[in-house]
Amino acid sequence: MSESSPAVNYKSGYVALIGRPNAGKSTLLNRLVGEKIAAVSNKPQTTRHQIQGVITRDEGQIVLVDTPGVHQPGYLLNRRMMSAVHDALEGVDLVLLMRDASVPTGNGDRFVLDLVKQSGKPALLLLNKADRLDDKAKLLPLMQWYAAEYDWRELVPLSARTGDMVDTLLAAIIKHLPEREPIFAEDELTDQSMRALCAEIVREKILQTTGDELPYVTAVVTERFDEEREDFTRINCIIYVERASQKAIIIGRAGERIKEIGTKARQDIEHLLGHRAHLELFVKVQEDWRNSERALNEMGIKERGE
Repeated sequence: MSESSPAVNYKSGYVALIGRPNAGKSTLLNRLVGEKIAAVSNKPQTTRHQIQGVITRDEGQIVLVDTPGVHQPGYLLNRRMMSAVHDALEGVDLVLLMRDASVPTGNGDRFVLDLVKQSGKPALLLLNKADRLDDKAKLLPLMQWYAAEYDWRELVPLSARTGDMVDTLLAAIIKHLPEREPIFAEDELTDQSMRALCAEIVREKILQTTGDELPYVTAVVTERFDEEREDFTRINCIIYVERASQKAIIIGRAGERIKEIGTKARQDIEHLLGHRAHLELFVKVQEDWRNSERALNEMGIKERGE
């Protein structure tokens, strides 16, 4: 809680951000919070946990819960990711359904819409990537279709990438939250530990650096996080893959790729910490980790209710 008293009629609450993979949820979360707290990639299923970002304004506080992209679960990993979506919907005051407005409506979009309907929660519809449309009038049929499907509190076209209409969105969210004291201190940005944030940053750089060479079979765990001095932190991360061939892809020829991953990740980590850091990366082969309860537990990808 903030030391200063909140304003009269102050509002706060938990807000679930849901949508299909690649809708732009993590990009929006990072923009609203003002720091990189969620991995961003053009690959689907980048987000694997519920990640809470805290946005505090004079008139209210938003605890935004970023969730994995809604998809049909296959591996145990995917089932746990979908369980995080269901958990988020149950425990929030408001739902944001984020839709990529630049692509046609598919079965996945209808599936996400059904989840919102089943929750019965107050909801805003966010039509993201509006900047990709050469004519904004193309949004009208999409808005009409969604408006006929659910009683949305508001429909907001926006661009998470450019920030267009993001201030309008913030005002709309706070408007529809209950009157309540702040939930977090005003200087808190996330519920994620620095260890978890470092692992997310490394995983993002792997996804960005390997492009289409590597499928979604990597996980990162921060094994060591030693703040040796106030101005220096030593960090070791383990990168898990399922096959030796995938390990070779991450390491690259003469270790060039893992060096690139480490350099890019260290720069973001130092920005987050506000001081220098030493980052070491190790690649470990663990077959079929996506179906291993023990491995997923160690990586912090918990079962629903745990």
